[in-house]
Amino acid sequence: MLDARKELILKLLIEDYIRSAQPVGSKQLGERHALGVSPATVRGDMATLEDEGFLRAPHTSSGRVPTEKAYVYYLQRLRNKKVVLPPAAREELDHSTNDTQSALKTIAKKLVEMSGETALIAVDPSWSFYAGVGNLLQKPDFQNLEVLQSISVLIDQFDDVIHQMYSSLPDEPQVFIGSHNPFGEQMTAIIVRYRLGGGHDGILGLVGPLRMDYSKNLALVEWAKEAIDEI
Repeated sequence: MLDARKELILKLLIEDYIRSAQPVGSKQLGERHALGVSPATVRGDMATLEDEGFLRAPHTSSGRVPTEKAYVYYLQRLRNKKVVLPPAAREELDHSTNDTQSALKTIAKKLVEMSGETALIAVDPSWSFYAGVGNLLQKPDFQNLEVLQSISVLIDQFDDVIHQMYSSLPDEPQVFIGSHNPFGEQMTAIIVRYRLGGGHDGILGLVGPLRMDYSKNLALVEWAKEAIDEI
């Protein structure tokens, strides 16, 4: 476990990287946040975080980016767990219609709109739907041609992955990061099971890069589950 100062530096670096998609240097981190320590101390702590596997240095930049280990640590210990969606967002998700599939599609599209990620939803799983695939392909994280090709192949296998995951998911949201993510080690997926009337159930979730807004997206998935449970 990291000490409090290194945890703060890691948290701020991850959140800066989530916002910018650009490697973060010690100088800009110190200038952007009132850390109360010298630039040399920030550099030293970042070097320690790199030695311990939380940060890595892209070969083209003097800045650092989080590793999979960093995102897991952030999710478990550092993220803001008190994100409250604005009332307007809640109203947008609370959509009612007599056509269950249309309602589910509307909720998935709203998830895409509010998260900027790719949304997927399935029932039983005899029926599935996903939206926002273009968002995934346009992320700066995935501009490498080889990565783009692997993601394109994976998109064609979305239904197979959903079937494989279907029976093993609990009712609480699960976050699959990197090497633990069945949709690909370059990505994160937040997936949850929901219940429909008539004995039916399904899964819904968001898929995006490792560099996603975990707190916001978890809140969105949880609210979408509540909205579906009311259908």
